[in-house]
Amino acid sequence: MRRTCLSVCVLLSLGAVIRADQVTLKNGDRLSGKIVSADGKTLVLKSEFAGDVTIQWDAIIGIESTQKVTLTLKDGTRFTGKVTTQDGKFVVEGERPAPPSAPTPKDVIVTVRNDEEQQRYDMETGRMAHPKFYYFWSGLIDTGLALTRGNSETVSYNVAMKAVRETPRDKLTVYGTYIFANNSSVPPSVTTANSLDTGIRGDWNFSPRRFVFALADFQTNELQHLDLRKVFGGGLGYHVIKTPDTTFDIFAGATYDRDSFGAYQLTNPTPPPVFTLVPENIKDSGEALFGEEFDKKFSNRTALTERFSIYPNLTSTGDYRFQLDANVATQLNSWLSWQVTLSDRYISYPPIGLKADDLVLSTGLRVSWGKAKL
Repeated sequence: MRRTCLSVCVLLSLGAVIRADQVTLKNGDRLSGKIVSADGKTLVLKSEFAGDVTIQWDAIIGIESTQKVTLTLKDGTRFTGKVTTQDGKFVVEGERPAPPSAPTPKDVIVTVRNDEEQQRYDMETGRMAHPKFYYFWSGLIDTGLALTRGNSETVSYNVAMKAVRETPRDKLTVYGTYIFANNSSVPPSVTTANSLDTGIRGDWNFSPRRFVFALADFQTNELQHLDLRKVFGGGLGYHVIKTPDTTFDIFAGATYDRDSFGAYQLTNPTPPPVFTLVPENIKDSGEALFGEEFDKKFSNRTALTERFSIYPNLTSTGDYRFQLDANVATQLNSWLSWQVTLSDRYISYPPIGLKADDLVLSTGLRVSWGKAKL
């Protein structure tokens, strides 16, 4: 009885090996498992006991598949069926009555995918060819909060959000940042920061390296007495570096800027009167735009994003403003990160009695959603 059970187990094991895909290497080794995919550089074989095994494509001299796989060649031709090897070339046994494919050299094969992987790829390709607006969105929300109580009574809060819809052809970004700080240590309570910065930008790639963009920005700043800044513009850009881990873009263009500063009072150094009134000021300007954007993924957990834009004023020559945003985030898990953010807003033409620069350094938690990139 024992011998019978042992024989059955051996036969079942041999049957499993026979039914498995076989990959033959240059050194004579034969690996068994289920072919998942290959991209012309490596092949992934799912083994029952070792899991996913990655094999260098150059080391492979033969494939024998028991399942249907799809071979895609450099010219776009596809062959689907069981694969065998003849004289170092691959032959696909298609569905009958279709004849087998001609022997195919390994160096003209671009991809190999099993049925499941091919269906997933075709579905994603279909989505990319006819994307709906709600496809491919990802985003983040950054928060920071600081409180003091006792000898001082202060509160500081900031929140930033960004939503991105990115495909190989275009990119749409919606963003916003709000900062508030208050000091109530000595009555009356004093607001030390209250600003809102929002906008939308669209990029469209008309070649692998070149793109056009359009933007609309809206800003308010209570301490600068900026009731509203409206900026509309666009231009051209160039992808200097574009890899999965690093992107570096430069761009240039032109904008229309309308700044509305409200009226406010200043202490008169030679009273009376005790205060002098600074009237409201509305300024319309044409601006040039030059900038760069840098994204770097240092590891699976830590990434840097940075953008700098400068706007020389074409209407009031000599005036200019610039914006800098930099952020480093480290993932705590798949959706939660710890982030440090630096933001700087500078104008060379501040209202009378006010400073030209607003610099904010904050840290806190980040909540992410969606897939960052395709």
